[in-house]
Amino acid sequence: MKILLTNDDGIQAVGLRALYAALIEAGHDVRVVAPVTEQSAVGHAVTLSMPLKVKDFQEDGFKGQGVYGTPVDCVKLALSTLLDGPPDLVLSGINAGANVGVDILYSGTVSAATEGALMSHPSLAVSFDDFNPGDLSAQARHAVSLIPKIPWSELPDKCVMNLNYPKCAPEESRGLRICAHTRACYRDFYDTRTDPRGRPYYWLDGEIPPESISPDRDRALLTEGYITLTPLHFDFTHRETLTRLEGCDFNCPVDGL
Repeated sequence: MKILLTNDDGIQAVGLRALYAALIEAGHDVRVVAPVTEQSAVGHAVTLSMPLKVKDFQEDGFKGQGVYGTPVDCVKLALSTLLDGPPDLVLSGINAGANVGVDILYSGTVSAATEGALMSHPSLAVSFDDFNPGDLSAQARHAVSLIPKIPWSELPDKCVMNLNYPKCAPEESRGLRICAHTRACYRDFYDTRTDPRGRPYYWLDGEIPPESISPDRDRALLTEGYITLTPLHFDFTHRETLTRLEGCDFNCPVDGL
């Protein structure tokens, strides 16, 4: 397969390098277009007010192009300009930290895969439930082995697959579960600290309250040691409310008309 590989942790991140090695080992044709610097939690941001610059990386059996931009910038630029033809798959990851529930809105990793899907390419986001991963070669090989097992041609248009690994080796996991993403949201708080000049600064932290996590959805299953695979689509319309509003009378007088 011809695969576009990207991420949001940066082109030198351990997760991307592990996927690259596993893909090459499996005989895939890999093109890497990824951010030069870490772009975690930038969501679906697109650079509009400045040009994008590209830097070539080639060392220790690795070759790729780094973009001074966001993960979505990388996918847009790759698919429209840098690649010499359409890829068979857009692959994003392996992210340091899970992308479950509301993370899918914040995540640059998922957004990169989503951009591929929005451009009608099969797309997969891969994440690991630890912010400080070490060797991710086992997870990378497992993810690569799953690629041909996903029925890409049967998926609806603009559907992106979201794969998450628990904080253990794949062989120590409880297996793979197909599941929905949790609807629970973070309870945010800021850690207030003081810089060397005595001025306060604030560092975002937070957690998903355990009591709000639905069983049999991605966050709960990942915590229990399962590998999770969730099909995502981005139709945000709330159908029940849409039907309810269609029955309302919104013919209100407008001053001056």
